[in-house]
Amino acid sequence: MRGAGLAEIEALYRSRFDRFATVACAVTGSQTAARDAVQDAFASAVRRRGQFRGEGSLEAWLWRAVVNEARTQQRRRRSRERLEERAAALEPAADEPGDEPGAVDSFVASLPERQRLVVFLRYYADLTHEQIADALGIRPGTVAATLNAAHARLRPLLAGASG
Repeated sequence: MRGAGLAEIEALYRSRFDRFATVACAVTGSQTAARDAVQDAFASAVRRRGQFRGEGSLEAWLWRAVVNEARTQQRRRRSRERLEERAAALEPAADEPGDEPGAVDSFVASLPERQRLVVFLRYYADLTHEQIADALGIRPGTVAATLNAAHARLRPLLAGASG
């Protein structure tokens, strides 16, 4: 199949928007930025639908577009935050992440980018290792190894937060 049909892209947008937005939110840290990322990714996919070569699934192609756009949104947000931090006086450091209600979220956010993305796609989007591999352009074995490394990093953090 060469190119993707507009109807197919629209159907995936309508049926999977919440999943795409959940993962994008996990990447960007903002629901607004996440919705923008999903919409921008799909708008770009519609414009570039003729470039879809049918290698892998259309959904994996769209996941890649959403993840990439969410990363772009996150980079923009971080740049903006750095500028704001320079302009504002620094406030005292917050308590340890384990003391906060969203400790797990902050622990996951502390993971390296690839580990974070694989965790988001596996547990937030409920994708299989093969689907994650397609979405990120890596091998399923790399997905498994990355999840294992993420679990190994999270385990002591979670144990310390509960005790």
